[in-house]
Amino acid sequence: MNRKIKLSIQDIESIRELARNKRFELGFSDDPPIANDIQTILDKLEIILLEIPVEAEGNKPSFSAALLYSEEGGECLVFIGLNTADYFDKQVFAIAHELYHFFTKTGSHLSRQDDQEEDVVEAKANWFAAEFLLPEEVLKRRVFEEFKSFSLADVQQKVLLRFIARLHCTWWLPYRSLVKRLWEIKAIRDEQYKELYGVDERDSEGEYGRVGRSTQSDVFLKLNTATKTVGSSPRAIETILRNFEDNLIDEDTFVRLLGRFKKSPSDYGYEISISQDDMDEMHDFIEGRNHDG
Repeated sequence: MNRKIKLSIQDIESIRELARNKRFELGFSDDPPIANDIQTILDKLEIILLEIPVEAEGNKPSFSAALLYSEEGGECLVFIGLNTADYFDKQVFAIAHELYHFFTKTGSHLSRQDDQEEDVVEAKANWFAAEFLLPEEVLKRRVFEEFKSFSLADVQQKVLLRFIARLHCTWWLPYRSLVKRLWEIKAIRDEQYKELYGVDERDSEGEYGRVGRSTQSDVFLKLNTATKTVGSSPRAIETILRNFEDNLIDEDTFVRLLGRFKKSPSDYGYEISISQDDMDEMHDFIEGRNHDG
């Protein structure tokens, strides 16, 4: 329940500074929520988003997101592969997590849905994601504005759940990440943390589910839905088409890249014969087999 890796004060301050600097570079001050603009941020950073739903198999968790680099036609393309079989708020968090790896240049990377905080780098990436989406100083201000105190030690759980639901719908940070954040800033006691963390936040008929729906129904439902979308950034397809048209990539590469986005050359008016090997590779990628590590 507690973080398995205890980051140093220096580590945490470094992560806060990185998150703050990147928010400002991307045009966001501390206050505005940025989650709704997460795909716009990827476009600004020229990162191609690839959305594919990959269900978990048995007890082995499927990936939540992957940061991938690909050399095509002398150009380095950066992808974030996103598992849309996960809840939408966790998809947003997973993208922010991968941005840490992108900003710190840790190379290609794959995240899984299980708790990864036994690894120092993953713990830092998770802390960055939380700080990037909801800066600590903003959270402290929200706590004080709501309760005229920085401590929620004497606040009833029902009141806390309503407060968390409002934060959830505004900042799009997953429920359990919000509970951790409140504990990390010492707003709630250990006992409160355990009780809140133990809530089944995905139970639509549970107390938190009912509170969330009454807070901001459309947003809450979106955040708690596994979208299972298949798609990509519009820029990705255009880049592939231009590279092919400029003879920077050959037909095989053209077919393979489009296959990553569940597209074919004929969708864009090109008639190219596809080998069986390419068909098999496209099928494997779409089915998610290439993401099992």
